[in-house]
Parts: sequence; structure tokens; C-alpha cells
Amino acid sequence: MTLLHPSGFRACDARWRWGAEVDADGMRAVGLAFAAQMQARGAGREVVLGRDFRGYSGMVADAVAEGLAAGGAVVRDIGLCLTPTAYFARDRLGVGPVAMVTASHNPNGWTGLKMGLAAPLTHRPADMAELRDMVGRAPERPGGRRVAERGMRSAYLDDLASARLAHPLRVVVACGNGTAGVFAPDLLRRIGAEVVERHCTLDAAFPHHDPNPEALAMLDDLGATVRRSGADLGLAFDGDGDRCGAVDADGRPLFADLAGLLLARALAPRHPGMGIVIDVKSTGLFAADPVLAGQGATVEVVRTGHSHVKARMAETGAMLGIEKSGHAYFGGPLGRGYDDGLRLAVELCALMDRTGRPLADLAADLPRTWNTPTLSPACADDAKDAVAARVAADLAAAGRLGGRRIARVVEVDGARAELEGGAWALVRASSNTPNLVVVCESPTSHSELRAILADVTALLRRHPEVGRYDQDLPEPPA
Repeated sequence: MTLLHPSGFRACDARWRWGAEVDADGMRAVGLAFAAQMQARGAGREVVLGRDFRGYSGMVADAVAEGLAAGGAVVRDIGLCLTPTAYFARDRLGVGPVAMVTASHNPNGWTGLKMGLAAPLTHRPADMAELRDMVGRAPERPGGRRVAERGMRSAYLDDLASARLAHPLRVVVACGNGTAGVFAPDLLRRIGAEVVERHCTLDAAFPHHDPNPEALAMLDDLGATVRRSGADLGLAFDGDGDRCGAVDADGRPLFADLAGLLLARALAPRHPGMGIVIDVKSTGLFAADPVLAGQGATVEVVRTGHSHVKARMAETGAMLGIEKSGHAYFGGPLGRGYDDGLRLAVELCALMDRTGRPLADLAADLPRTWNTPTLSPACADDAKDAVAARVAADLAAAGRLGGRRIARVVEVDGARAELEGGAWALVRASSNTPNLVVVCESPTSHSELRAILADVTALLRRHPEVGRYDQDLPEPPA
């Protein structure tokens, strides 16, 4: 019997526990269905295939390739790579469809696919639902085959390393033993940085922590390494390299939405009227930023998820996309419209090099805010959407959070309660793991942030499906 749990078809990609929710026959069936979807959508017969470095990713890629070829597709296999390398390969090879075998930052034991039919886009919820419904009904077609493509890693790194730093910069590069370990250190050295490697040896067991640059376990370890080594900057990458996190020379995290605001401020004078797309988890500072407003920049808030941001950028011609999780997107003329954590890393290094200022000094130019990291209370996949909807109703009825009146509840993605004075709190269902997502921000004080989070937590505890989570927010340095 084919093992393929339908819950694995998520909003923007697919994720399963290997051997428990999907097996090789299941992945072959997905590949066959994707070939049929390519045919039905007129996307052509060729497809780029890549894979991350997990112990079973080779088997998964083989099964997907077998299904694609059985469906008549010509599989252009680029082998071990980052997700943005696979996106780059679409342009390099002139191929629209892509299938990247990865579970990104998910713990060891997970696998998945990120797919798209035309560059730079990837599947959105309707595309994923269509693919799911094609599984088991897709016909086999003649003429499919698998072709090995060589040299894509070098071409991708060459493309990113087109300029060199003018000043010395010491950078800790942390990869959580994920696939970025064979890409990111080399890239940073190519642009002229002195690299201190942290957990860059490939190890699919992720023995130190999961490769998730949004998680405090990775950022805290990175910060300690930066302080110990006397580095100027720390950069952390997720398991498939499409996200990047940063810490300054004192080891303090600068979440990607704030790093993105720094980049937007630097770009806006050179590109008046530029469009910026941010996700609903990102800081409220974008909306009222005087530098962006003075240059006529527009800021649009969309659903969290790489497919949603890419699609909106393509629709509007926006130049920059930012998600708090560490995804950064560069549209024309800066880039090709997809998310690339290594590109974000290069841009941050270039910003420091160009201004001659430490990251902490650049961040000090921004108004002070107090933010939670992204918190992830457990909630089962088959319950999380309903729970998130009930919590949205709770927020609308609450009236106040942390002593502030709720001015409105925005339901672009989950529920973002915006408070008088500029603070806000978000609760949404995760797109790719069995949990909810909680993020809060205060422009006033750390104590207000704690009070807001406490009230949100009290609302969540009304719902037994929601697991406990760590709400301890250490007092930040002055």
C-alpha cells in the first residue's frame, strides 16, 4: 500500500514525516501527479529537481524523479542544493517547473517538496489542493527521463558573489549542520569576509539544534559564538538556505523584519516609489517609516508564506519582500523575485561595508520596539485552523490586551489585533508544522510587551488543543 497522508499538502509546500506519513511509493505518486499538473497547466515537459542533505533525501528525490519521468517529464536533476539554487537553476536552464526535495527547518525525520510551475512562483493553496486531488488519478506518459545537470552550485555562488567587500569583516556563519554548510561559508569568503564556521559540517541528525534562524536556540548559540570570536556579525541559515537570521557584534539578534527595514531604507533613495511586500508577522515600523514615506515607497502586508509573497511581488512589480522568519525577496532590477537567505546575507554585509557602520549602529537608527520571537505552541494539523478562528473571535471580543484598547483586528492571515499606541499581537495557524504562531510587538516598553503576551496566552489557554509554550522574555539590554 502507498503511504501518503493528505495532511502533508500544506498551504505553500508539502511536509511529511518520512516513513510515518509518506514512503517512496507515496513520493513517486506525488511526482507522477506533478507531471500531470505540468501537462494540464501547459508548463512544458522539463522540470528542475534538487534535494537537501537529509539522510533519506536521496531516496525521496529518486522516487519523485521516477514519478515525474513516468508522467512524461524530462527531469533536469541538479542534485544536492539549496532551495534558492533550484530557483536560480530555473532561470539558468530556461525551465519553468521546479521540485525541491526539502523539509527546510523541520526536525530530522521530516521530508517535503517545494514546487512551482513558472519562475519565480511556487505553489499556493489552490495549486497544492489541485496537486493533492490529482494523486492516484494521474496517467503515465511516454518520453520521460532524468538528466544530470552539473555545475549549478558554482554558477549560483558566482552569481551571488559579483562584488567584493572593500573593508575587512569578520562573520560567524552558522548552518545548524544543514545544507547551507556547503554553500554559505564559501560565498562569504568569496565576497571577502573572514569566516568563522559554526556547525557547518553536514549532519542530517542536526545534533546541536534544528537549522532554524528564527529559533532562539540557534540565535543564542550564534550570539555566544560571535562574542567569543570577536566577530563583527553573525549569520544563521535554515536547512535549505532560503532564510537568514542575524546577530550583531554583541550577539543581539536583529530579526529579519528589522533587517529588511534597514535594507529598504538603504534602497528607497536609489529607487523612489519602490514597492515593498511584508508578511503579517513583520514589524509595524514599516507602515510609519519616514524614510520610506519620503521616497514614495509603498508597503503592503500579505499572508505569511513564501508563495504568497512571491506571487504578490510578481503581481505588483514590488522590488523587496520581507518575512520575519528570514525570507527575503529581491525583485527586478535587484533580483529574480524569489527568496534567498544567502542573498540577504550578502546584502547585509554590503550595507555594513558601504556605510562603515556596525550592525548595532544601523539598527539604532530605527525607532525602538520590543518584540517577541516567533512562538510556536503545539496544535494538531487537523485542529489548528479551527482553533485559530476561535482565537480570532476571542481577540475581537476581548476589547483590550496589555491594558491597551484593541483598535481593530486584521484577518489577512489569522488575527492580528492592533492596539492603540501602535502595539499589536498576532495568532495564526502555521503553514507547515502542527502548531499555532504567536508574535507580539510593543513600541512602548518591554513590560507592555510582556503584558500583551500574558493576555494572549490567557486566551489561548481557553482552548485545550493548544500546547503550553515558553513565554519567558528576558529583559533586553538597555
